[in-house]
Amino acid sequence: MSLFRRILIANRGEIALRVIRTAQEMGIETVAVFSDADRNALHVRRASHAVHLGGSKPSESYLDIGKVIDACKKSGADAVHPGYGFLSENEDFAAACKDAGVEFLGPPPAAILSMGDKVEARKIAHKAGVPLVPGLQEDVNEDRLAAAARDIGYPVMLKAAAGGGGKGIRIVRDEKGLQEAFQLASAEALSAFGDGRIYLEKFVTRPRHVEIQVMADKLGNVVAYGERECSVQRRHQKLVEESPCPVLSQDLREQMCKAACDLARTVGYVGAGTVEFLWSEGRFYFLEMNTRLQVEHPVTEMRFGVDLVKEQIRVGAGLPLTPPAQPRGHAIEVRVNAEDPQTFFPSLGRITRLNVPGGPGVRLDSAMYRGLEVTPFYDSMLGKLIVHGEDRAHAIARMERALRELRIVGVATSAPVALRTLRSEEFRSGDYDTGILERVEKGPPASRRELAMLAAAAARFLGAERAGAQAAASSASHASSAPRWALLGRADSHRRAF
Repeated sequence: MSLFRRILIANRGEIALRVIRTAQEMGIETVAVFSDADRNALHVRRASHAVHLGGSKPSESYLDIGKVIDACKKSGADAVHPGYGFLSENEDFAAACKDAGVEFLGPPPAAILSMGDKVEARKIAHKAGVPLVPGLQEDVNEDRLAAAARDIGYPVMLKAAAGGGGKGIRIVRDEKGLQEAFQLASAEALSAFGDGRIYLEKFVTRPRHVEIQVMADKLGNVVAYGERECSVQRRHQKLVEESPCPVLSQDLREQMCKAACDLARTVGYVGAGTVEFLWSEGRFYFLEMNTRLQVEHPVTEMRFGVDLVKEQIRVGAGLPLTPPAQPRGHAIEVRVNAEDPQTFFPSLGRITRLNVPGGPGVRLDSAMYRGLEVTPFYDSMLGKLIVHGEDRAHAIARMERALRELRIVGVATSAPVALRTLRSEEFRSGDYDTGILERVEKGPPASRRELAMLAAAAARFLGAERAGAQAAASSASHASSAPRWALLGRADSHRRAF
């Protein structure tokens, strides 16, 4: 089997740049697609070729299957990497790629469909012998809701059948708020996914969110690259991830890896996927399967010394899996979001100063640059800071140092919250659950003083950089109307725009 000649990345930002870098190392040409808002983005500049999709809203660009398939045909791409988000878990897009004769670097449409429906995924997991949280394996309506909740026992969790990303979820402590929570969850699910179906399961007390990274090839082989601990969350959105999980025994780890691989085999999986579990009091339960590369995949790469994107490309080309190496040390990832650190509301603006951390065992996956305009059109994540240490204590110390070095001026970020979390006794002990961030946010007044000091420092830099910011804004304004070759730079004159 030969590798691909040209891969189109149907995504943007840091994950598009991430895929481009690996493809370049493999000698494969890359095609970027971009919206109006991303005309000056780094992934557009770094790719071998670029195709303009038009519009700025996702529905006008990155979510438009027809436009992306046309970009494949126009550019001559023979494979598509979907990244994560957007069309990465869309079975219609995977099928459209197949119809167009383009290899989709992900699972077959049937696997995406079955695992994307949370109700169907629970049924398949049950048949595969994977432990489930007590609950109903089908969607519920308002008439059956109260009786079903009483049978399961409070507290219960209402979850969107077609959900993901924390949308369409409500925790209900007693029957009093059940009907209202159902209506809110269903409405949110309908708005987010076009599907208002809700299913019901027992709410696990003090749960930890532990997931297993799997990879499968077209020859029927499936391997697991250990686990990631993803319990530091706010509104079901992850902020800090680490590997390995600090409380998981080797025996339980092996059980979870086996369950994840069994599930992948059951659905005929191909490529990178993540099976997510809830862990509580020494037991684990199936949560869902994400049929794509995860945002937090770098912590696995750091521990196992593997390039998961390279493996995706290899198995997509029909090559056998590379056996996993023995993991070493400890890795931590912090998501850096353009958000107010106290309210978590999105922060928009232009990055006027950027200082990125470095040194041994430090990696920053980002498409940030000085002058970048943070717009309201896309997810607020600016990048991911990842560190690797010889053990957990070393990794925590290294991440603290890296976060102190990271400086982003022009927009507020969630970095101070991550730093507070890492410094908390609960996180350092390793004995935490998905409620840790709420407790950290209710920390002592000294933490608020620290935030005030960071804000004052940012203000000083803003004052010092005022002239530079104005120059950057002027430059960006001229660049937005520049011809295509100027956007890419004269040094890139060997590239073609399609």
